[in-house]
Amino acid sequence: MQRVYVTGAAGFIGYHLCELLLAEGFRVHGLDGMTDYYDVSLKRARLKGLMQREGFGFTEAMLEDRDRLTADMAAFRPDIVVHLAAQAGVRYSLEAPRSYLSSNIDGSFNVMELARDLGVKHLLIASTSSVYGANTAMPYRETDKVDTQVSLYAATKKAVEALSHSWAHLWSVPTTCFRFFTVYGPWGRPDMAPFKFTKAILAGDTIDVYGHGEMFRDFTYVTDLVRAIRLLMDAVPERPHAPEDIAEGDSLSPVAPWRVVNVGNGEKVALGDFIAAIEAATGCAARKNFMEMQKGDVRATWADNALLTRLTGYRPETGIREGMRRFTDWYRDYYRL
Repeated sequence: MQRVYVTGAAGFIGYHLCELLLAEGFRVHGLDGMTDYYDVSLKRARLKGLMQREGFGFTEAMLEDRDRLTADMAAFRPDIVVHLAAQAGVRYSLEAPRSYLSSNIDGSFNVMELARDLGVKHLLIASTSSVYGANTAMPYRETDKVDTQVSLYAATKKAVEALSHSWAHLWSVPTTCFRFFTVYGPWGRPDMAPFKFTKAILAGDTIDVYGHGEMFRDFTYVTDLVRAIRLLMDAVPERPHAPEDIAEGDSLSPVAPWRVVNVGNGEKVALGDFIAAIEAATGCAARKNFMEMQKGDVRATWADNALLTRLTGYRPETGIREGMRRFTDWYRDYYRL
C-alpha cells in the first residue's frame, strides 16, 4: 500500500484529492495550517469527513514550522508527496504580500528538503496558470516562456517552480509541477468567483463583474483536476540521457527529472457564459455591476492540455453548465437553502 503525504489536505483541492486516494486504497496523511484566509468552519467540515475514513491521518501545523513538519513527515515516511498547501489568491496578495513569501517559498522549500531527505519517489507541487502572466499567445503551453507574472502570488509560484527544478537537478528528486486553471466545484473556496457569484445571485445581490465582462477563463471541475493529479502520480519524470530524448512539446527538463504540466479543461469560457451557467443552475437572474480590471488580474486563461493527455491518457471534460449545476446543488445543500 503506497503512502501519500498531502499538504493542504483540508483545503478545497486537498480534500477532494484525499477522498479519491482513500477510495483507491492509498494510505494518506494530511497536513494543513487551518488558517483564517477564508471561513475555517468550511475547512473543519471537509476535515471531519476525511477523519471518518479508514487510512487517513492528519496533523494541524504550518509549513513554515520546519521542526514540526520534519517530525510529521519522518514519522509517516511517504512514498509520494503532493504539495498543495499555499497562500492562495491573486487579490489578497495586494493586501498581505509577506504571507505569500513565508508560506509559498519558505514553506515549499521545507517540503522540498524533506522530500530529498526521506527519499520520496515522486514530489508533486501545485502551481498556477497565473504564472503565464502577460503572455497573450493561447492556448498556454508548458514550453512557453513565463517571465512576465503580474501578481505577487504568481511570482511566488513561479519561484517555487524554479526552486524545485534546481532541487531536482541537484538531488535527483523526481518532481512534477502542475499549473491549475480556475478550479471550481463542491466544497469550493468562498473567495473565488463561482462561490461568490452563486452566493450573491441566490441572495438577489449585485455581482461585481470585472473587466466589463470581457474576460475569459479555463474553468476546471475539481474532480477532473484531482483525477489528473492521481494519474500524474504514476507519470514519474526521469532525467533524460540527452536533449534529443525529449519528445516535442514535453516540458521535461534536459538536466533534471522535472517537468511542468497544465491541468485545465482546455476550453476558453467567456465570463458572460459563466454567469449564464450560474443563472441556469440557480434559476435566478444576475444583477451585474460592471467594473474595471483589478490589479494583478489577467484578461484570459486557456490551457493546452495535450501534454497531460500524452502522459496520462486523460483529458478533463466536465462542461461549465454541468459543473455549475453540481456546485449549486452542493451549495444549497450545505447552506440548507
